[in-house]
Amino acid sequence: MKLTEAEDLMQKAVEATQRNLNTIRTGRASTSLLDRIMVDYYGTETPLKALANISTPDATTIAIQPYDKSSMASVEKAIAMSDLGLTPNNDGATIRLNIPPLTSDRRQELVKQASKLAEEGKVAVRNIRRDAIDSVRKQAKSSDISEDESRDLQEQIQQLTDKYAAKVDAVFATKEKDITTL
Repeated sequence: MKLTEAEDLMQKAVEATQRNLNTIRTGRASTSLLDRIMVDYYGTETPLKALANISTPDATTIAIQPYDKSSMASVEKAIAMSDLGLTPNNDGATIRLNIPPLTSDRRQELVKQASKLAEEGKVAVRNIRRDAIDSVRKQAKSSDISEDESRDLQEQIQQLTDKYAAKVDAVFATKEKDITTL
């Protein structure tokens, strides 16, 4: 594994962590809250965003307009069964989700959930480091590179790991601030 490969993989791990953190609600309406919602559409698990137009008409409401009106009940059921803790309101044409202000207890739960996702991101970065270092050690063992080169590469890989773990921490800190800010 090359250094650039490891860096690309670490960047992807940070981006994946960012996407996962975007699915945690912060008290403001955001369409990304619904990214993980899967709807049983004619027997197939389908992402909600593929079945409906999702918008935020104001800061506390998400409006969902299914392209196929016959899927309204399935969409409503999927949202109600999700871990969002939101109750869908169906007016026949649009499903509305009102985002209530978060209680301090709920904010703490969401911070814990975000922390867990951030830790998963850092574990992914560390796994990439492990694979890259194993690759370097194999090259040194087979005499493809010298011991000094091996040590230098391992140090560079560790520096990359520290850099991307710090990026994950920064993404988490931003999300934590969003969650705890009233």
